[in-house]
Amino acid sequence: MTDLPEETGEKRVDTALGGLARLGAVPVSAHVSVFEEVFTGLEQALASVDGAVDQQR
Repeated sequence: MTDLPEETGEKRVDTALGGLARLGAVPVSAHVSVFEEVFTGLEQALASVDGAVDQQR
């Protein structure tokens, strides 16, 4: 389906993106909520990295 790697090497990102696997099992009408959950997980992972970088400065 895609040439993207199965894992990114970052556990929080992999966990968030893993939610996309549910898309085939839910009706199309539920896809927006799945995308929102994945997006929120990616935002949280990014925010935690940003916070770690800020603390090192």
